[in-house]
Formats: sequence, structure tokens, C-alpha cells
Amino acid sequence: MKKNLPQNLIDRFDRRVDYVRLSVTDRCDFRCVYCMAEEMQFIPKPDILTLEEIYQVATAFTELGVGKIRLTGGEPLIRNNVLSLIDQIGRLDKLGELVITTNGSQLQRTANALREGGVKRLNISLDSLNPRKFRHLTRHGNLDQVIAGIDAAIEAGFDRIKLNAVILKGRNEDEIIDLVEFARARNIDIAFIEEMPLGLVEHDRELSFCSSVEIREQVGEHYPLTSLGDPEGSAGPARYYSMSDSDSRIGFISPHSNNFCHLCNRVRVTVEGRLLLCLGNEHSVDLRKILRSPDYTLETLQWAIVDAMDSKPERHNFDNKGEPEIVRFMNMTGG
Repeated sequence: MKKNLPQNLIDRFDRRVDYVRLSVTDRCDFRCVYCMAEEMQFIPKPDILTLEEIYQVATAFTELGVGKIRLTGGEPLIRNNVLSLIDQIGRLDKLGELVITTNGSQLQRTANALREGGVKRLNISLDSLNPRKFRHLTRHGNLDQVIAGIDAAIEAGFDRIKLNAVILKGRNEDEIIDLVEFARARNIDIAFIEEMPLGLVEHDRELSFCSSVEIREQVGEHYPLTSLGDPEGSAGPARYYSMSDSDSRIGFISPHSNNFCHLCNRVRVTVEGRLLLCLGNEHSVDLRKILRSPDYTLETLQWAIVDAMDSKPERHNFDNKGEPEIVRFMNMTGG
């Protein structure tokens, strides 16, 4: 008797997985110091998933009850023909929300197309408002181009836009309030993220680490913050706060200082087709092998995803702020 596929993905800790982050490329036009090395070796093109294969993965997940898909990279908007993929995914019947994380460099030319393609929300990385410092942190980025992209996104009318800022001591901790004021002036949100200990980077993470508590105290001295409670609906990692005189929200993502694993509702798929069950662990399943099998069907892919839920760990191990336990870089992880 044939076994029916479940309607929802449930892991062995009774957490429902209803959110997947799909990487469409490991390449990026920036080289942010906390994300990757300056000289990177990227995945050979034959080893990355085709756009059709990524669409198959998106379809499989939505048929298993996943309502939210985030497209990530590297920088997702530099992949050739990615707008056609976005349009396809945006039309999936069972998808509730399509969102994108971007560095903002391509938004001037793509913002309207993304909105028309079904993207509802954007996360845009912005770590500095000082052009020289921004260039140093990103190694290749142009601040004016990114700000113009942010403004183009605001004009396009997305449901919500959030800035993501990674604060590093000795680099940009003096810009916390400037970044908050930038977000307030544009009536958008901002989240401050503790640096993720992924990959071998050039700086000493233990010396550069800036905790959410430190940042929240600094922001609170200028703008009293009111907690909005547990993460909004999606069981996401950000703890949000409101300000009485602004619609902008301040979020804090704290993988070190405030472990949020008990709420985890997500998995990641790398551009080479590895289904990562946890950001901070190497548990993975090779979906590319299944997609390229001669007897591939969507159902075989779905069963591989269902079976993988038994490998999802209870928590990550980001307690060490120094040497990383995970050597893959963030651009390999898919956000």
C-alpha cells in the first residue's frame, strides 16, 4: 500500500518547518569581511543547480506545507535570468510569501520587476553609511549605489523593507545610531545581527564581537524601546522593538547571546543542492543527486525532504565567538 506524503514537515522535536531559504548563487559582487574571503573559489557552474532545478525544489517544499521562501546568495540578483525564476516561484499556488535578501547593488534596475514578480518583502544589507568604511567592509561595494537601490525599493512599494547590519567592534560600532536614524528617516525596519561564526575570516571574531545587548543599550539611550514580544509569526530569529515616535522597528538577531533554536522553523538549500538542516551544523542531504537521477520524480524529491527532517538537530553551537566550528562561508550557506 502506497504511503501518502505528509501535508506538513515536522521534525523530531515537534517543530513545524514552514520556511526555506533557497540560495540561487554562491557568487557576489561584494566581498564582505564577515561573509567570505577576499579571494574566493566558487562552485564550478556544472555543480550548481539550474534555475529549473531550483524551481523543482521550491515546488516540492510548497507542496509539503512550506509557505515562505526566501531567495538568497551570495547576491541572488546577479544570477543570469534570476527574474524569470522569481516570476515562476512567485506564482506557485501554495506559496504564501516570497522574500529576498540582497546587498542592494542591483535594486535600481530590478526593484519594480521583483515587486511585479510576487516578492513581498526585502532584506537589504547595510553595515555603514561612511563611503570609505563601507568600501572597506564590503571590499568592492559602492555606498551611493546601494542607497539608490534602497530608495528604489521603497518607491516600488514592497510590503516591508528591513535593513540588516552586522556590527563589528573597531569597524562600525560608532554608526549604530546613524543606521537607526537612516531607517527611521525612510520609515523602514532595521535589524542588528551578531556576527555568525562561519568560515575563516581575516579578523579576530572574539575581539570584534558586539553583542545585541550592547547595541540595544546604545539604541535605548537615544530611542526608548518597547519589546514586541516573541518573533513575529514566522518564528524568525529577530526580537523586535518599537519606538513611540516612529513606525520603524528595531530587530536584534542574537545567535550567540540569545539562542532561538527552540523556535526554529526553517531549513536552507545551498546552490549546489545541499539541504542544510541547521545554520550551525553540517547535517545535510544531497538533493542535487536526486534531481539529476535518471528516474527523478517530484515525489522522490519530496520524500527525501520529508526523511531529512529526522536529521534536523535540536540546536546550533554558536557559543564560541573565536574560531568557527563550521568552515563554510556565509555565501556558501545561503543567508
